[in-house]
Amino acid sequence: MPQNTEVNRQIVLAERPVGAPTSKNFRLEEAAIPTPGEGEMLLRTVYLSLDPYMRGRMSDAKSYADPVEIGDAMVGGTVSVVVKSNLKQFSEGDWVVNLGGWQDYSISNGEMVFNLGKEPAMPSWALGVMGMPGFTAYAGLLEIGEPKPGETIAVAAASGPVGATVGQIGKIKGCRVVGIAGGAEKCKHAVENLGFDVCLDRNSPTFTQDLKAACPDGIDVYFENVGGAVFDAVMPLLNANARIPLCGLISQYNATSLPDGPDRMGMLMGTLLVKKIRMQGFIIFDSFPNLYPKFAADMQQWIAEGKVKYREQMVDGLENAPEAFMGLLEGKNFGKLVVKIGD
Repeated sequence: MPQNTEVNRQIVLAERPVGAPTSKNFRLEEAAIPTPGEGEMLLRTVYLSLDPYMRGRMSDAKSYADPVEIGDAMVGGTVSVVVKSNLKQFSEGDWVVNLGGWQDYSISNGEMVFNLGKEPAMPSWALGVMGMPGFTAYAGLLEIGEPKPGETIAVAAASGPVGATVGQIGKIKGCRVVGIAGGAEKCKHAVENLGFDVCLDRNSPTFTQDLKAACPDGIDVYFENVGGAVFDAVMPLLNANARIPLCGLISQYNATSLPDGPDRMGMLMGTLLVKKIRMQGFIIFDSFPNLYPKFAADMQQWIAEGKVKYREQMVDGLENAPEAFMGLLEGKNFGKLVVKIGD
């Protein structure tokens, strides 16, 4: 059933996953469309962002944000249209960026909601290059990575919304950019369309040797969003005083135990100490709450000038969100993954 004005479809968390999520962890339900009270507004979701962090919210392990409760709608960033508003700063027909979740309709009091106006040109881009992923790339690279002209930046998931933006900003700042992606098609896109100097297939049996050859002067900035075997290959190549912005570890999100092999924690800590490396984790809106206006201005200019390009993968239908999300965790997406829920 498509989106309509009679019911509120929701994808709820049916049970917590053990390891990789499966279809049984999700359930499609129908509920009444909520009514906004005083100081609230009713929003109709048009686009839903799918992002790796959602896997962590499916778990009840202690984290920076509360988990989704069993039976509640899955969380997620959305672009929505105001249906009815009891707030002065929002009116019917406004497009907004909000945290509506995996559902057709949501209620908001206006907190953490950004007004895009009546006729935004590319509203779904507010979930990607102009939204949380783009902001993550911008702040993590520039505020923590502090790239300098001539330095080498390495970034994993290079065709994804964060990695692709990191690499292009790195080129704007005069750096040599080495991307890492899953597959020849994604690597070709990073070099030919995004302007990376090199992009390596992490699935290649010679990946470790290829990365070393691609970084003859070592790595000065490594933007970490994957972890696992990719970081194992990067670590020996890190230069003295290297910087590592850490925004995600997607290779570990479905893990139920520690990886096989020797404990490498001592090696990591020793490398950080001896090489005086800065490794800093961050949660974008918590860590850089006042930087968004500067990011938005810079990114809009770079897009207008053709210095930053953006790829989006659109999935049609709320009912297809679980399968698309499971594919995202396996690296099956190509570009920013967005679900079109309504017209």
